[in-house]
Formats: sequence, C-alpha cells, structure tokens
Amino acid sequence: MKKNLLLLAALLLSTYVMAQDFTYGNISGAEIDMKKYDKDTSAHAVVLKEFGESRINPDNEDNIRLYYYYHVKIKVFDSKGFNKGSIEVPIYSGDNNIYEKVDDIKATTYYIDDNGNSQNIGLDPKNIFTVKQDKHWSIIKFAMPGMRKGSIIEYSYRLESPYFFETFKTWHFQDDIPKISSEYTVHIPAFYNYKVTLVGGLKLTKNIGVVEPDCFSLRGQKNPCSKITYGLSNIPAFVGEDYMTSPKNFLSALYFELEDYTSPYTYAKEKVTKEWKDIDQQLKSNEDFGGELKRKSLFKDRLKDIIAGKTDMDKANAIYTYLQKWFKWNDYIGIYSTDGIRTALNSHTGSVADINLSLVAALNEAAIPTEAVILSTRSHGNINTLYPTLGDFNYVVAKANIGGKSYLLDASDPLLPFGMLSLECLNDKGRVFSLDKPSYWIDLNTLNQRQNDTYTFDLTLQENGKLKGTMIHYSLGYSAYETRKAIKKFNSTSEYVENYAEKRPKFKILKSEISGLDSLVLPLSEKYEVEISMYDDMNHDQLAFNPYFFNRRTINPFKLAERDFPVDWGMPSDSRYTVTVHLPAQYSVEAPPKNVTYSLPNNGGRFITDFEGDAHSFTFSYVTQFTKSIYNPNEYPFLKELYNKIISAEREEMIFKKKL
Repeated sequence: MKKNLLLLAALLLSTYVMAQDFTYGNISGAEIDMKKYDKDTSAHAVVLKEFGESRINPDNEDNIRLYYYYHVKIKVFDSKGFNKGSIEVPIYSGDNNIYEKVDDIKATTYYIDDNGNSQNIGLDPKNIFTVKQDKHWSIIKFAMPGMRKGSIIEYSYRLESPYFFETFKTWHFQDDIPKISSEYTVHIPAFYNYKVTLVGGLKLTKNIGVVEPDCFSLRGQKNPCSKITYGLSNIPAFVGEDYMTSPKNFLSALYFELEDYTSPYTYAKEKVTKEWKDIDQQLKSNEDFGGELKRKSLFKDRLKDIIAGKTDMDKANAIYTYLQKWFKWNDYIGIYSTDGIRTALNSHTGSVADINLSLVAALNEAAIPTEAVILSTRSHGNINTLYPTLGDFNYVVAKANIGGKSYLLDASDPLLPFGMLSLECLNDKGRVFSLDKPSYWIDLNTLNQRQNDTYTFDLTLQENGKLKGTMIHYSLGYSAYETRKAIKKFNSTSEYVENYAEKRPKFKILKSEISGLDSLVLPLSEKYEVEISMYDDMNHDQLAFNPYFFNRRTINPFKLAERDFPVDWGMPSDSRYTVTVHLPAQYSVEAPPKNVTYSLPNNGGRFITDFEGDAHSFTFSYVTQFTKSIYNPNEYPFLKELYNKIISAEREEMIFKKKL
C-alpha cells in the first residue's frame, strides 16, 4: 500500500504541536523492570521510543546540507534480542571529495547488576569502526557494550549529507521487533517541494505540520520552512516468512522524493523529477556505463578466432563462455563499472558491471544485438516503477536478441548456463537500456526458468533389515545449477559425496558416479549405490515402512493466519520421486499407501501419488508441482492447506506382513 501525503494540506489543517526528542539517559523504573511486552509477549525486544529529525540547512560556507539525527531506546528481553545491539550506519562518498559523515555518536547500556543495583556502560569511542565496502560506500559500525538479558540500550548519532537532492532520509516505522512509539520530524525550506509517500499497511497516528518562520538562513536572507511530524504508536513487528523478497518491500515506511525546487542562490525554478528519457541520457553520457558500452573495439581482435564460422547462437554462446572463464568476479555489485572494462580485462577480474558491460559490448562487436538490463536484486528491494530514479538499481545483466528470442545473461557466475539468471536477480522488473533507442521495462518473473528434480530408488530389503540398491538424482534447469554450486564448494566430488552421506546418518554410500558436472547445459546425474539402515530386527510379523523416507516434509513453511505479501518462489518447480522396493520372499504388502491428488485452484500446482505392486515388489511414486513463480496473498490459504495435506500424506506408513 502506498499513500501520498500532501504537506500543504497538513500545514493548513493541523494545530501547532511541538515534536521533540526525548531526554537521553532518562530510564524509568518501569522500563528497567519490564519483563515482556504485553502487546506481543513473543517479542525478544521492543523499541520503547524512537525519534528522528531531518533538516536542510546551509553549513558555515553556505553549502546546503541535510542534517539527520537519530535516537532510539530499546528494551532487550532475551539473548535473541542481542542483535539489536549491533549498529551499522551506511555512508556514501562521491567523487570530488564530497561525502557523508557521522558524528556525535552516543551509546549506553543500562542494566540491574547481580546485587540489584542500577548500572550503565557507555560506548568507548575507540570501539567505533569504519568499514569500507567499495569506492563509494562505507559502514560506521559499533556494538552496544555490556549487553545482557533485561538490559536497555540507547544510542544516538548525527549524519551530515550533501545528497539531499538524490535522497532525503527515509524513515522506517516498522521493523522485526515491535515499537511503542516512533516519530520523525522534517524541516523542509519553502524552496524545496518533496513528494512524501507512505508505504505499507499501517496508518499514521500523527501527521502534524506547521510553518516555521526564519528557519533557513542563507547569505543574510531568512526563509520559512515546513515542519512536519509523522508518528506511529504501538507498531507491530513485521513477521516475515519463507519465500518472500526483501522485507523492505512490505515494511511501513516514509519515502521522500524531490519533485522541484527554487534555487536559494539564483531563485531559478528547477524540475527534479525526471522522465525515463532523462535517465536514458544520464546513463548514455555516464563514462562508467554508456561510455563502457561504446568500447566494442576492445573485443575486435579477441573475438576473431572465437566466433569464426559460427552461427549467431553459437557466437553468443562462445563469447559468453569465454568471458565467464576470463573473468573472476571480485564480489562487487552495482550498475556502474568500477575501474573500466579495459582494466578489468587486463586484470582478469572485475565487478558485476565490469563483467556484464563487457559482455554487452563484446556481443555487439560480434553483430549480435545486445542491451544492458539494470535491475534490483531480491535482497535490495523492489523498484519504484512510477518515478524514474537510478538509486533503486544495483545490478546489471545483458540481454542478447537472437533469432527473434531474447536471452538474459550474467557472465559474472561461471556456473550459470546461457540464458539463466540467479534467483537473486529474479525480482519483479528490469529496465532495458541501449545506446540507440529508448529504455523499456522487462518482466523478470516470467523468464523461462524452472527447478526440476527427479529421484529414482531401486532397493531390495535384505534379511539384515537394510535396504540396498541404487539411488539416482537427475537435476535439470535451476536445480542443476544449485547442485553444481554445492559440489564446487568442495575440493573434489569425493568430499562432496562424503558430506552428502554425513548429512544422512542412515545412509551408507558404497559407490558414487556423478556425470554432467562440467557441462552447464546437460542434466546433472548423481548415481549412488546405497545401503540404508531401516530395521534393527526383522523378527516381526509386521514391519512399518514410510515410502517418503527421503526428503520428507514435516514442517509447513506457511504458518501465518494471513499473509499480506506474495509467496515468491522465483520460478516454477517440479519434483518427482519413484521408489521401487523388492521384498524378501516371506513378506508381502498388507496396507499400501493411499493414492491421492491434491490441487491448487486455477492449475496453480498439485501433489499426486501412485502405488503399484505385486506379490514381491512395489513401486510408489509422488510428484509435487508449482506452476507459478508468484502466488498472491489471496492464494496463500490454498498453499498453506496444500502443504498441510502433503505433510499429512507423508506421515502415513505402509505395512509389510510376514507370510505364515
């Protein structure tokens, strides 16, 4: 849910109420004695008070800055709430020595010692660290000292930023712990017109605006500001669940976008909110993006022998494979080249942008029409498709157009097959950019990617109570990619097989054979000769057997009474199991499992089982299919119920009976 807040209406309709910070170090007896939060007794911690303030003001040299202040007080109930004591503040450093800075950090932990006395520990400034992530981003880090169960932590800091044009400070009302009170006050000079958007399903309990005369002083001229306080009380914790994208897509928060402004220096009016044609021109003229896409000539001599005599599809595959092997990804992501693709080529290493902008340029040099696609990864959050801004994007891939079809490519991962993206990239939409035509959207959730797994068991029940035989696992598509990744983490396939067996205590792997590992296109096959400990004693008239003994599902991943955000698998999936068991001559099947069919509405998925048997052997198979990448909240109850039925079915055992 998004709601635009009209600042002028708030100013005209509200009464003058001063919002202010709470006193640092004022800890009440009720707060220190608090054992739980009554409105959420499962909470590991609760925000008692939270206050933030942003104002735009000139510094001593008349350079306009954003000044942001943050102050919070949190009650920690148990050790699972200790993560709230690890503080990280990201800061940005641009070119020309223009950067954000953080100062005036205060942090204190309050607690009752073993003798019942109130104590507090302050943060030693020596324990504040700056960790550089890349050439633009760093993180200010500190940990709350002396944390213990029942303690209260309190900290505050100030941030100064020259980047109020690009991003006014967002305010996150909601978090993974509840909050009793959260307020945010902004002071916006009349020169600047911001659009304010409330995201999430919660409604403000406070939205108060006043005119603040003479708050913005520049070169001897005093000007008014809008002072607006936004508040929420008794904010529930956001409860996430499996199969979702970034929580920030759903958390209640305030976002600010500068639409236009009047220069306080020249009084000229400028429009800031851009159209996509403005973004296109910005990317085209950027040396680290459009400039790198123009460097096709770097690949002219490199590609001669690689593409000679090949069709377009074979050329594209050859170039993709060549760059996958040439580059080693340096773990940096982003849409801009860091040091230029020439440097990356010479050093054999680079960022995602270095590698994939190289791929776009190389394919175009080979006369294969290719565009760049900028996107936001799943953990980074969704893109605001209404208001063009580059700040939402953090990843770039290539889009090759061959024979009327399009293929999305990411050469930064040596295990990704041609035309496949990682799950992290399958997030809503991407923007397709080229040097010679307008950009446009592409849906990343409709790519032709699937997860396919087939398991086949052929086992014989031995007189010693063990099942012995073969297990074959065929993985295709994204499942094969994930399996290859898992195997490549080990020094050898033998180490992988050893680890595979260790995770399954009842399995003993007697022999293994893995094929298709070095091909990114063929299915991956794992064939094992196995011995499975099933019964300690065969001297019984009846033996219970669960045919779902491998990868049996026991926990429903969907536990919420209601879910107001989608279930996002990323892609459809298909998993199939076939279990054939040959019984000793003295045993037969007395109670076979029931054949069942459970389906989701509108062909959204299904679970099917089938049993066939004769006097001495049987074959039991079951299939789980999900045909969609994303299921909407109104489909959630059906998914939840399907899993309940699957879990119930997989509890059922069949009976082997000894013949008299």
